[in-house]
Amino acid sequence: MTINEGSAAPGRCLVLAWITWSLGALFYFHAFFQRVAPGVMVGELMQDLDLSAAALGNLSALYFWGYGVAQLPTGLLADRWGPRRVLSSAALICGFGGLLFAFAESSVTASLGRLIVGFGAGFGFITTLKIITVWFPPRRFALLSGLTLMVGTVGGIAGQAPLAWAVEGFGWRGAMTGTAAFVLLLGCAVWFSVRDHPDAAGSQEIDETPHLFRDIGQLLRQSQTWIIAAAGFASVGSLFAFGALWGVPYLMEVRDFSRPAAAASMSMMLFGWALGAPLIGWISDHLARRKIPFAISATGAFISIFLLLYIPDLSLWMIDALLFINGACSAGLVVAFALVRENSKAHIAGSAMAFLNIGVISSGAILQPLIGWLLDLNWDGGFEAGRRLYSPEAYENALWVLPACAGLAVVLTLFVREPRKSG
Repeated sequence: MTINEGSAAPGRCLVLAWITWSLGALFYFHAFFQRVAPGVMVGELMQDLDLSAAALGNLSALYFWGYGVAQLPTGLLADRWGPRRVLSSAALICGFGGLLFAFAESSVTASLGRLIVGFGAGFGFITTLKIITVWFPPRRFALLSGLTLMVGTVGGIAGQAPLAWAVEGFGWRGAMTGTAAFVLLLGCAVWFSVRDHPDAAGSQEIDETPHLFRDIGQLLRQSQTWIIAAAGFASVGSLFAFGALWGVPYLMEVRDFSRPAAAASMSMMLFGWALGAPLIGWISDHLARRKIPFAISATGAFISIFLLLYIPDLSLWMIDALLFINGACSAGLVVAFALVRENSKAHIAGSAMAFLNIGVISSGAILQPLIGWLLDLNWDGGFEAGRRLYSPEAYENALWVLPACAGLAVVLTLFVREPRKSG
């Protein structure tokens, strides 16, 4: 990708700078909302589209595949086109995909809509970081990056209990139509409000494209890149597979929650993530250590998901506490980005972080359908209201992959090399 050396927004442009960032952050809010939305519509989707658990897992995971593909051109397009055109185009793509999904009468159409939504959503985070780089001074970059992640997490929380209430009131198609309308209106706001740069002269570009293939080859030869990416993949499995899709039906079928109550409890994972990410990052910076915080957080994620799945008769507050702890510990992923950056040479650090991000996104793309396939494999043939009903034993025989992945993350952190210089 190319790198822009942005200048800070002058005082007279401060309001416009915050408006521009806010619109980018709102788009990331929508992206995170869409990431977790299917988790509260499991029954309706399976019934209306005649889906098995494996088919539903594949449908939901298509978001991650589309999102991952979008990571490759995002930086280049943000530099070449500017945030205004990239975000407005991405909003149009998301809106089209969202409407296609909302009005789908077959699994094929719904899958295509889900893939399109994921592709459009994939442009949000990097483009918002581009806005921060161009419109704000460097000393605010970390703060605004953290605030962007927090806004995205709020979107994920909105995709739990609030979306569950909307589905109860308007049906899943009505809720998804409203979501598509929101992002289309957001795209219009971006087009009419966002400017690419506070200075009409624009910014100076440093084009590294001629060295792209050389840098990728160097990146892929680094063993630490693969180890950290694999640890990142394994460490967020519970959040992306359980928190984003299978957690709500698990709590409903195994723990006897109502859907709004299950969605509210699953929101605790996202609250944990929102608070854990800046806290773990601060601790890592304060200690000037990366490996130990990453290993401890991975261990906490493993213990919490294991206890949640295999301890019977947990009270509501214990379930919520374990979900919160798992989300907070999964947020140790922020240290993985610091690790992969600091274990790479400067000129490929950005590519290394993008490689890690693709690995992280792949966690949801692979684990969601895998758990669905395992549920189908253990299905006893039961139906309820026209949809498949899975027994507690089926969930037990399917969800073992979550503590297995979390345990793998703990093991992989032992092979991570502490950078010579942290921060």
